[in-house]
Amino acid sequence: MHIKKGDTVTVISGNDQGKTGKILYVFPKTNRVIVEGVNFVKKHSRPSQQNPQGGIIEKEAPIHISNVMVTFGGKRSRIGHRFLDTGRKIRVSRKTGEDIDS
Repeated sequence: MHIKKGDTVTVISGNDQGKTGKILYVFPKTNRVIVEGVNFVKKHSRPSQQNPQGGIIEKEAPIHISNVMVTFGGKRSRIGHRFLDTGRKIRVSRKTGEDIDS
């Protein structure tokens, strides 16, 4: 996957198009991510020990990775890869050529 937890991404399609947020969780098997502040759904919950009141809770739902694009240096960019002399593989911004991973 070209996206990792902690990356800043912009939603490029769907109801939340144009919104920016940080990746909270990555689900590699289903190619989905949860982005902070994007794709909210309402979940009805019963009263429980953790939530004695119950009610309607809003939380972020997963979004497909094809609908998000990494934002680096204030601009959206595709991701490439490059090998360092040590043999380590790092991610590179295709637009600027800068290293994303340190």
